[in-house]
Amino acid sequence: MTKLIFSFDDKSAIKLKNKKNILGGKGSNLAEMGRLGLPVPPGFTITTDVCEIFYRNKKKLPKKIIKDIENKIKIIEKNFKKKFGDLKNPLLVSVRSGARISMPGMMDTILNLGLNDKTVEALKNKTSNGRFAKDSYRRFIQMYSNVVLGINGHLFEELIDNYKLTKGVLLDTDLDEKDWDGLIKNFKGLVKKEKKINFPQNVTEQLFGAINAVFLSWNSQRAKTYRRLNKIPDHWGTAVNVQAMVFGNMGKNCSTGVAFTRDPSTGENSFFGEFLINAQGEDVVAGTRTPQYITKKAKIKANAKEDSMEEAMPKVYKQLEKVFIKLEKHYRDMQDIEFTVENNKLWMLQTRSGKRTAKAAIKIAVDMVKEKLISKKEAILRVDPNTLDTLLHPTLDDKIKKEIIASGLPASPGAASGKVVFTADEAEKLNSMMQDTILVRLETSPEDIHGMHAAKGILTARGGMTSHAAVVARGMGRPCVSGSSEITIDYEARNFKAGNVIINEGDVITIDGGSGKVMKGFVPTVQPEISGYFSTIMKWADEFRKLKVRTNAETEADSRTAREFGAEGIGLCRTEHMFFDEERILSVRQMILSKSKEDRDSALEKLLPYQKDDFKKIFKVMSGLPVTVRLLDPPLHEFLPKAEKDIDEVARSLNLSAKEVKDRIAELHEENPMLGHRGCRLGISFPEIYEMQCKAIFEAILQLKKEKIKSAFVEIMIPLVSTDSELKILRALVNKTAKLIEKKSKSKLVYMVGTMIELPRAALQARLISKYADFFSFGTNDLTQTTLGISRDDSGKFLNDYIDNKIFDVDPFVSIDQSGVGELVEIASFRGRKANKKIKLGICGEHGGDPKSIEFCSRTGLNYVSCSPFRVPVARLAAAQAELRR
Repeated sequence: MTKLIFSFDDKSAIKLKNKKNILGGKGSNLAEMGRLGLPVPPGFTITTDVCEIFYRNKKKLPKKIIKDIENKIKIIEKNFKKKFGDLKNPLLVSVRSGARISMPGMMDTILNLGLNDKTVEALKNKTSNGRFAKDSYRRFIQMYSNVVLGINGHLFEELIDNYKLTKGVLLDTDLDEKDWDGLIKNFKGLVKKEKKINFPQNVTEQLFGAINAVFLSWNSQRAKTYRRLNKIPDHWGTAVNVQAMVFGNMGKNCSTGVAFTRDPSTGENSFFGEFLINAQGEDVVAGTRTPQYITKKAKIKANAKEDSMEEAMPKVYKQLEKVFIKLEKHYRDMQDIEFTVENNKLWMLQTRSGKRTAKAAIKIAVDMVKEKLISKKEAILRVDPNTLDTLLHPTLDDKIKKEIIASGLPASPGAASGKVVFTADEAEKLNSMMQDTILVRLETSPEDIHGMHAAKGILTARGGMTSHAAVVARGMGRPCVSGSSEITIDYEARNFKAGNVIINEGDVITIDGGSGKVMKGFVPTVQPEISGYFSTIMKWADEFRKLKVRTNAETEADSRTAREFGAEGIGLCRTEHMFFDEERILSVRQMILSKSKEDRDSALEKLLPYQKDDFKKIFKVMSGLPVTVRLLDPPLHEFLPKAEKDIDEVARSLNLSAKEVKDRIAELHEENPMLGHRGCRLGISFPEIYEMQCKAIFEAILQLKKEKIKSAFVEIMIPLVSTDSELKILRALVNKTAKLIEKKSKSKLVYMVGTMIELPRAALQARLISKYADFFSFGTNDLTQTTLGISRDDSGKFLNDYIDNKIFDVDPFVSIDQSGVGELVEIASFRGRKANKKIKLGICGEHGGDPKSIEFCSRTGLNYVSCSPFRVPVARLAAAQAELRR
């Protein structure tokens, strides 16, 4: 029979395959630390299999498992020489979640479990420390009532704040045993008022209430949101760890802390972390007290007054330093460690691979290769491609004068401007309206996860570098300034004060997560420079990847940016984007509204020099590399005027009345333009449009040749074909135009003609279509729309419901639907190659920058992916990882 509960020192756990999948990350690492001889309080792990059983069993634990848990508690009692619920020497435990992948703050934890009105007195007598005992009890009531009984945590905080105000003190540590007695009474009164029950006194009832609550927290809204954002499967479930409590809040020779073996923001190889004397773990991460630094170096750098741990507890710090080195060498990765010091004895409570910024991830990976801890291959696999975005986007312009109104801790690098909002819901609402926001909170909690994702940046008044806001923001790649004590937030008035400055909701501010500065108004940004460690990891990635990476670009500036980021050509140059320029839109409208071919030719003749100049600039930037130019694709009505003044202007230019223009616009109106008169259908109806575009392309190539500048290699792409006949006709048109120009210029043109596979019929008819194609480029944006029958523009209204109901694992417009759209890509690739062995295959939809989709493209045997310029490094790294995983 499968074993469902493992003690931390259970030797049979060593034989488990995929330990983290069964024991969760926390349970697996606690057991591993014990085997390394580190001081770990005794405990046991209830496996992820039990989570599945719990949900299958109508959210109840079977009697057999309950009995096993009770037996495991007896083993802790024996090892720790304390007894659960005892009135002389009571055992207290913590109950914590432990998924196989770290989900910081997303699930529930309960500390000090086992305290009641009687055991608290026993704890007081045993430790001769009444204040500590009562402080621990009030913490337990507060935590248990919130997590298990569902009472809002801020109600307890309000009681504490009001009590401190009445007493005239600032800190929780200023309250004595008598004060906590009063607050315990108030807390129990609150439970009675809110839930109409007495606070549970039976310690076994407390234990199973907590275990059930942790399992239930796997499906809390914040956990589900986090899993969706981080693409973590719902079926994994969480383990639960029950562990003997050790106390950092017993007095001056006790402390608790969170530390990293390297700096998680910069990657610098120096210990980094925070601790608090006379505190418990949640005090450090919750932001209710501002913590002290672990090292003297960090304290000096931050210009802090309070002693570092290195100064305040030098002996314990030395032990901790040895533990840091041991754990990093063992796991061969930067570790995030939680510890408690009880009466000068060090206890290890957790280790895991630490969350880090993209900048830190790259530096740590490269440094560890130099230190011979890991290989180049491992270094490449250590960096999450999606996080590279945070390195590639602009930073604040140093030359611009800034109005700095406050400062805090530089918790997560990057800069962002946006409207101030004070709730996560408001951030999400404005994000859906395409408005940038900065989420401003006293401190964030896991309930704010959706707003933190929607906001461009996060500013908190409380909390340190390891607070919830800091850790989650770094993981998401959001700029964050935490612990800005210079701001005072008034949620009711919907504003915050920074000195004499009042910032109201809706006002724009800028935050710089790299320096901790908060600025009034919008501050412009500058492009990032790519060098050093980033270049090294990219160079290593290029050594391993086989998939080429191109970009989607139709301007000289975008082409240059992409080339600097390592693009190996352009996979999609959308020619229609060139038509919206103010100088040429009138000619485009004249061309569309013309009733005769002569009038249309006249308008096209005006557009030709513009198109030619656009192509010449792009081909020059992409010298020697392939450029796939897509001929005009969108329906013509997209270019038509809507405002009265624009209609009048077009009417004047065509010598028509405004009514005649309006009638022509009405004629061109389509009920379903996405499937209407667009793409190759335009080329069939109005071949002169495609002729003009081809002429512009070929003349741009010859002009560069004349100027002795090497051009790009041009691939002309016919969009939206569904039959081989469409491509046959339009390929002939391209070749005919080329021959006329060759004859006129007495020069040979070298180019390719291919098509975009974006309709299911085209994918299925790939064998026939490939006879007239030198390449296929999968336009997976439209292929997803036409395969699923879902409009990308309207899907936002219901796609989240589909994900919540597990119809889709992920938005199919973000990551390719491998079993549907993906199968069509595989079919088209196989059939196309069978009929035309030389055919080149690529992808140019938004999926070209998504790591999971890139892995699919690599597996399918495509030649290249194409993505937006800033996603090029992401694609390069993802392509290398795909190859290494294969």
